[in-house]
Parts: sequence; C-alpha cells; structure tokens
Amino acid sequence: MFPLGTVLLPGMFLPLHVFEPRYRVLVHDCLAGTPEFGVALIERGQEVGGGDSRFSVGCVARILEAGELPDGRFALATLGVRRIRVRTWLPDDPYPFAEVEEWPDPPAVDGDREQLDAVTSDLRRVLALAAELGDIVSSAAGVNLADDVEVASYQLAGLTPVGPLDRLTLLAAPTVRERLDRVGALLVDVEAVLATRLDGG
Repeated sequence: MFPLGTVLLPGMFLPLHVFEPRYRVLVHDCLAGTPEFGVALIERGQEVGGGDSRFSVGCVARILEAGELPDGRFALATLGVRRIRVRTWLPDDPYPFAEVEEWPDPPAVDGDREQLDAVTSDLRRVLALAAELGDIVSSAAGVNLADDVEVASYQLAGLTPVGPLDRLTLLAAPTVRERLDRVGALLVDVEAVLATRLDGG
C-alpha cells in the first residue's frame, strides 16, 4: 500500500516521484511481480516518515511506466484501475501492508445515463466559470467521458474541482447513481463560490 495525501480514482492517472527508501522497495517488489499497489488517503500525519493514520477506502494503481534514476529514486506513471476496501492495516514492514477486498460498483441502472449527462453539463459550466476566473482547471471543452457509465462517473469525480476529503466521498459512493448525485451536489456548491468570486465577492 502507498498512503498519500491525494485520492486516486479508477481511470485516473497518477504520476509519482518515489524517493523514500521503503517505497523504493515497494516499487522494486511490484516490478518483480504484479505491477500494482494500493493507494489510500492519509487521514492524519504526513506522506513522508510513516506514523500516519489512513482511511479504509482506496484504489489499486497499476504501474504503466517506471524510470529508475541514478540515485535509486523512481519516476512512475500509474493508472487507477479498481476500487478496494481495507479490511485490516498490517505492520509496515518495510512499507505499508493491508488486507483488502475488491469493491466493484453494482451495475448501472435505468436513469443513470440521463443523470450522467445532466451532471456532465453542470461540470462543463463550472469548469468554464473557473477558467474565466483564471483558475487552473481542466478545459470544459475537454470533458470527454467513456461510454461506460460507471467509468464515466469516476472520470467526472476526478474532474470535479474539490479537495481530497470530498473526492474520497465520491470514491466511497456505493453506487453509480449515488456518486453522480454527490458530484452534482458538490458542483452546486463550487458553482455558487465561483459565481460569488466572479461578482467580486
């Protein structure tokens, strides 16, 4: 496991600079076997040095590319591939370990596609407002989602300009519909803040 100060979602790219000795060992072990590891959000503490407390919802990251630098550090390109729940955190020896279980979404149901389309429109509007204010965000015109509603719901969650705790609630949503509902509610709040800023408030 690789606890971080960010939330990884399925379908989301995550570049990593690995410099701590324990995580260099993790990367070596992954590259020697299955090139995957779990990512979980740190609840309390810091990324460096250990002694942190972690949330129990996470995502498996697959290593797409790994470059080892002359001093032993790694530059990784990873992709979130599937959601997991942590049953038990185990001792860090030499890096964090956990017993986990897969946590797939139940199949999408009637109405999810329509909800996806509505929330996508909301996101485009919010991103356009943010860009007008000079915020560094994804382009509203560049919101190109997968055909699969479940995958697209995670993509929307990843594009929504919110902090890690809000993003964690999106990762932990039990169904596609609930994830889309949560994204929509967050976008309402973000849009209200952006509109106030635009009005000079």
